[in-house]
Order: sequence, then structure tokens, then C-alpha cells
Amino acid sequence: MSQKTIVILNPLPSEAARLSGLARNFGQVTDAPGPEGLSGRPEGGAAAVAVVDVAVSAPAPLRGLIGPATALILTGPDERALRAAASAWPPHQYVDPFVLTPSEPREEEFSRSLERALEDQRQKSEAAALRRAVGEQEAKVREVYEEIREIKGLINANFIREIEKRIAIEAKYVWFQRERERIEVILRKIYAADDVSSLLDIVPDLRDIVHAAGATMYIIEENDVLGRYLKPLVWDDAFLTHSDFSRYIAPLDSPDFAAAVARYGHAVNAEDLGSDPRLSPRYKELLKTAPKSLLAVPIMHDRKVIGVVEVYDKTASGSVGVQPFSREDQQILQSLSEHMAIAMTKLNLIQYDALTGLLRPDPFFEKVIQKVNALSQRRKEEGIVALVMGDVDWFKAYNDRNGHEEGNKLLRELAQVLKNSIREDDLLCRYGGEEFLFFLTGLKNDDAAAHLTERIRRNVEDHVFEYQEFQPERNLTMSFGITVFPGRRDDQPVRLTKADLKRLAGEADLALAEAKGKRRPELELLEGGQAARKKNRVSIYPRGLGTAPRGPASPPPREWTRREKRKHERHSLSAVLVYKRDGGYTVANAINLSLGGARIVSTSRLPLAQTVDTILLLGDRANVFRSDIIYSERGEAQEAVFYSGLKFRDQTPSDLKGLEDYLSRLRRPGSAGAGPVSN
Repeated sequence: MSQKTIVILNPLPSEAARLSGLARNFGQVTDAPGPEGLSGRPEGGAAAVAVVDVAVSAPAPLRGLIGPATALILTGPDERALRAAASAWPPHQYVDPFVLTPSEPREEEFSRSLERALEDQRQKSEAAALRRAVGEQEAKVREVYEEIREIKGLINANFIREIEKRIAIEAKYVWFQRERERIEVILRKIYAADDVSSLLDIVPDLRDIVHAAGATMYIIEENDVLGRYLKPLVWDDAFLTHSDFSRYIAPLDSPDFAAAVARYGHAVNAEDLGSDPRLSPRYKELLKTAPKSLLAVPIMHDRKVIGVVEVYDKTASGSVGVQPFSREDQQILQSLSEHMAIAMTKLNLIQYDALTGLLRPDPFFEKVIQKVNALSQRRKEEGIVALVMGDVDWFKAYNDRNGHEEGNKLLRELAQVLKNSIREDDLLCRYGGEEFLFFLTGLKNDDAAAHLTERIRRNVEDHVFEYQEFQPERNLTMSFGITVFPGRRDDQPVRLTKADLKRLAGEADLALAEAKGKRRPELELLEGGQAARKKNRVSIYPRGLGTAPRGPASPPPREWTRREKRKHERHSLSAVLVYKRDGGYTVANAINLSLGGARIVSTSRLPLAQTVDTILLLGDRANVFRSDIIYSERGEAQEAVFYSGLKFRDQTPSDLKGLEDYLSRLRRPGSAGAGPVSN
């Protein structure tokens, strides 16, 4: 009988048939009223699982059917009788008492019990097979040992030494074969990596292949303040997910092991590091333990260093000893670093930011220069171009509350929103931290640049990010600063350099500061006297008018902004509002709210200058009153929605007080429970 056979022993034919039907999903099934009914079973054969009714569960008649690895499921209507029957079996036998009656099939629970029994049987069978294999191997070892003893008695000592030398060589060959297989596995992972995360997942494998206690992987970055420096993507086995790498970076001109490798392009293999001046504070203070030995190799692309792989503390038998990494370790790590360079080039980490997948600043500037210089050579007027600097409002507050990992997830999601908001010919890069830089082309004038940037700002404002309700304005927003490029002069092409672009980026940064309120005296006091500057705006740098940006630059106001005059403070939130129209009720979404009115999103246009019955749902309270429709207009061309303004009327004092209390809770800092839930 096959080890995968499931035997059903049940004196009730209907019950046996039902259990057999369930068991066929798991293997070959044989059923009988009792042990004597299995006449075709070969001697010594044991079932994988035996499902036995308690009435025929005595161990003696089942001895030939139940083997050491067989899992036994006892079935019957009485739990006490089942437990008594189970106690008659040896402790090592897998026995599962399962209460089962025709009136309560419990088919799903039976299937799970059968799955557990089969898994136990599989594990026991594999363990038995492993024991047999070990026993056979031990027997072979004993045979070989006896043969060697006999040979030693027959041949001279010199020949014995030669044999032992050959055995040692063969053992080393076997070791190298094993290591080669491990390296091949790592290489397959490297070339299968289709994103940055899967490539960084290989760093622990690099650590293990050279038997190190920890590993770090760097990539070379550059900025105006630090120059060229190493930024760790993985630090001491930890994946750095936050945007602040300042504690871990190593300028290339600093006295530092990794910096020396990147500077000269040669590996460093060092031990007894205590007095080495290259043991910078990064290693002594930020690694889990100060390293005793270190191996670092460059990652090269076209004879240029693009990164460094670094491992710490050679281990032996699981413990860290004061010993260096071997020459073989260095050769292995250098060989794997070459393949890592190919994978990094394939993923274009040289050009793209590892976190967001957007262009890095240097490649961004190069592409902008190429585009501008190509456009300036054309005789046909192509319009103006602009640089736009965008910055997340109150990003530090988001990071402080939710943690750096959530902040990093936000930046990845935000990058996708921004990418979807620009046109095909525009460019976008992550400029640093939470700052993004845009290059916009084919613009007619400043207003067109402002209008396009306003659309980007609104897309961010309207997108729902996780935890945005805890931000100072109950929403995740961005501010933007624009600078417009100078056009052609006297029909002569304009040639831009990288220095020109950085100066223009500085102008966009000044305009961004204006949009974030950093250059404006007016401050709005929050509850408790806390000062907060106005953000979530767009500002344009005024070319030719000095260095003071002109205030928030938005497209011409929509008609509703001129007609909707609310004297009360508005709050950006998401709340359910129901209005009655054509004899029925329609559900809409209120996206901002005050004591005097609301702006709602609906799928159809509302009739102007009419009054409708409305129900505003705030938490567990429903506010019922009538509202005048002030305006109703379609959204952008790609939006299949309408934005409408409602002015509240006929509110009862109770409704007004409830609405006022709700809005006052929104103004209260840290009132997480009172804040609206965005959808």
C-alpha cells in the first residue's frame, strides 16, 4: 500500500462514502467497514493516513495497517469515547480525535484535520528517510575506515601520507564546488533583480559568502556642499529607508576606509583596526560593534568607481575573531562587485534615485541642457521653458509622527503622483530630501507656467496619502516656486551650462520660499499661540525685477472663487453630504467646509440659484438643513466630476453648535480622533 494512501474505516456506508469523497482531494483513498475488509492490502503495507471510526479503532487489529509514520484520525459522535480510544495508542503515534456526526458534517474542519495529518506523516517519512540515509552513510564511512586501516597495514608510511594529501585535496575541491554553487545562486539573484529593492536584498548574501558579521553597500553621490561622497543604501545589514543620510555618508576626501576605496579604486583588506586613522567615527559609533577586521572593494563601471561594497569582522564557527579576510574572500567579493556594477547599470542607478525612481540632479541637468540647446537651435518659436522647485509642506512633522520608513513610502507614492501630473516632454527629478525639480517646456507665458504648476499642486492636494489627516492642515500638500528661462535674443540661440541651471534652480528656490511664506511677514496664529506660515501655494520668480519673488502665482481664479464668499474659516476635509434632487437623495463628498457653506464633488451638475434639502454627516451626527446652490461647474477636461458651492441656510441652533464644535476640534493640534477621515 502506497505511503500516500488514505484509508477510511467506517461501518456506516454513507459516512464512509462521504469521508472518502472529501479525502480524494488529498490522495488515493481505500475504504472498508473494518480492518478485515482490506483483503487486498499487501503485507507490511502502511497507510499515510487512516481515518478510523471509534467502533473499530482497537490497536491490535490495525497493527498491519498503522505504521510508525501513519497519522491516525479517530472519528465518532462522543468526544469522551474518542479520547479514551486515543489513549490506547502509543504516545509517539499521531492520533487526532475528531467529533463527527451525520447531523453535523463539519466537512471544512475535517479537511483541515486531514491536511495536518498528511503534513505530520510527510515530516515523519522524510525524517525516517533521512535517518536511513545517515545510517547508510555511516555504514559506508565505517567500511572506508576499515579499508583504510587494512591499507595502512599493507603499505608504507610515505604512501599513506600521499593518500592523505590526496584526500585533503579532494576535500578542498568539494569545498570549492560548494562555494561555486553558492556564488552561482548569488549571480542568478543579481541578474534577476528588476528593481533597487531586489538588488539590495543580495547584500546579506555577499556578507555570508565571505563569512562576515556585517555588510554595507554605498553609491557615489555629489552636491555643491559636500562635493562627491558615498551614501550607503544598506548600512551594516540595515536597509536605510529614511531620507536623512547625513550621519552615515563619507565624503570622498575624508580619512575613511570606504572613501579611500572610492577615491583610489583599490580594495582595502585590513585587520587590527584600532590605531588605523581610516577608522572614522562612522565605524566606531554607528556600526553595531566597532569592527576588528574590514574588507572593502570598489564597484566599477567603465573604469569609474560608482559605489563600494564593505564587509566587517571575519567570522569562524559563528564567532567573531581577530582575523583578516583571506585573499580568496577578497577575490570573491571583487568578482561579485563586477556583476553588481552590471546590475546597477541595468537598473540605471547612476542616473536614477534609488528611492523614488526619478532622475538624480546631475542627469536631470544634463537632459535639460540637451533639451534647451536643441530647442534654441530651431528657427520656429517653441514657447518658453521653466524650472519649478516643489517641496512637501510640513514633511518633518510627517516624519516625526509616523517614522522615517513611512516618510519614505510617502516620497515613493508622491513621486508617482508628480510623474503622472507632468506631460511627456517635461522632466522631473528628486532634488534632495523632500524637494523635487521640474523642467516644463512649450509654455506660452508666465501664466501658462503658473497654470500647469497649479494643476500639479492641486493633484497633490487632491490625492489621498496615508496619515495625511494628522498634518497641520489635515492634508498632505506641496508648495512650488517657478522661474522662467530667458528666451532667444536677436535670433541667437541661448546656450545653457550646468552653472546656469543651478543659478536658475536657486531662483526657483527663492520663489519656493515665497510660496511657503518664509519671506512674508504675515503669520496665521493657530490655537495656543502657535505660529504657522501659509503654504500649499505657487509663486513665480520675477525675471528682471530684482530678487524678490512676486506673491502666490495661480491661474486666473475660477468663477466660483469670485461668487463663493464665505466669511467663516474654511477647512479642507472629506465628509459625506446628501442632497435631495428630483424626488430622490444623492450622496456627494464635501471637500471643504465652514460654518456658512461647503464645496462638494458630485457626478452631475446642480441647478444654479436653487435651494435643496441637505444632510451633512459629521462623525455620528447628522445635520439637516437647506442649502442654496451658488455655483456648479465641471472639473478639468480629464475629470468626470462637478464642483459645486453650497451656502447653508435654515440651520437650527443645535446644528450650528454641532458644526462649530466639530470644526473647532479640527483646529486643535494633535486632535487625531476628531479629524476627518479622507477617502
